[in-house]
Amino acid sequence: MSHSSDTHGHDGHGHDHMPFQAHHFDDPEQQFDSGKLGMWLFLVTEVLFFSGMFCAYALYRSRNPEVWQFSSQYLNATLGAFNTGVLLFSSLSMAWGVRCAQLRQRTGLVVSLAVTLGCASIFLGVKAVEYTHKWDIGLLPAGTYESQFAPLPEHGSGLSPWLINLSIVPALFVVGFAIWYVVTMVKGQKRESEVSGPMLVTALCYFVGVGVGLAFQNAEAKDHGSEHSVAAVSTDAEHMDDHGAHDSESLDKHDEASHEGDDRHAGDPTLALVSTSVRHDVVVPGAPTLAEIDQRGGAGLFFSIYYCMTGVHAIHILGGMVVLTWLLVRATKDHFNEQYFGPVDYVGLYWHLVDLIWIYLFPLLYLI
Repeated sequence: MSHSSDTHGHDGHGHDHMPFQAHHFDDPEQQFDSGKLGMWLFLVTEVLFFSGMFCAYALYRSRNPEVWQFSSQYLNATLGAFNTGVLLFSSLSMAWGVRCAQLRQRTGLVVSLAVTLGCASIFLGVKAVEYTHKWDIGLLPAGTYESQFAPLPEHGSGLSPWLINLSIVPALFVVGFAIWYVVTMVKGQKRESEVSGPMLVTALCYFVGVGVGLAFQNAEAKDHGSEHSVAAVSTDAEHMDDHGAHDSESLDKHDEASHEGDDRHAGDPTLALVSTSVRHDVVVPGAPTLAEIDQRGGAGLFFSIYYCMTGVHAIHILGGMVVLTWLLVRATKDHFNEQYFGPVDYVGLYWHLVDLIWIYLFPLLYLI
């Protein structure tokens, strides 16, 4: 960072500080470097914090590989991949915002911060769909986990009650920000409208994420339903060829159980994903069958770690959105310039770390 020689002069009483410079720093460069060092130290503590959860993940997975094999079938990799792309794009917009702050491009900074906020909101909307679908079918942490072969809640083909309840607060934000935006436009308050407009879009982006999540989830449920039907016919034919007529009675029972499971999930295409994607073979020699793992609630261990790691990550997303909103307000007041852009840079570092953590969570939970 370069500074002209007139950025700090001397008089009989000490230094002439710039408006943005704290009194205990000699010059803007020292202030920037000190702030960045403090942010890096904070990020180190964040890495240590998440490292504990990653160690727990590695330990429990190594001790219970069959539980991970069974439980990972209930995670929607398509939604996880979509959220990965959203966060990667948000990192790009955040980096662009830092550059705009350095060049004193006020409009570019406001737009980049608004885009980053919108991406974060879409991410949370998709996670809301993922979470509430699992809550509906009993995929809960250990101690509250319910067997997937027990009767499922019947609420037709409408939205999940959990999802509706979880969306009440975002809906209130939409109404509040919409009223604020209309008022600022009517009164001609340009600066206030530059804040209320992006905040309204951010609140609406949550419902964009919900819509995308439901669309992907329903499409995958239908695909699994079609694959399940074909696989069931093929499996029955193989059993008849291999074992003959003496296995017909067991096949009838299997078919009857399958039809009961299909009837149970027929009301909601999102719930059909459960009955159509579960395999009932033994994934590890000598290990319990997948049905036995489920009936004993062993999958609750996996979902305890899943909710802990992704939930803490979501909390960091929310915290980042609060700080991004603070930056947005300051950007509309033209607080940042080529000599003072530290806060934008610091928040950018934090946001990149949050994205990086998800880059690890996605393959570990959804793909491996």
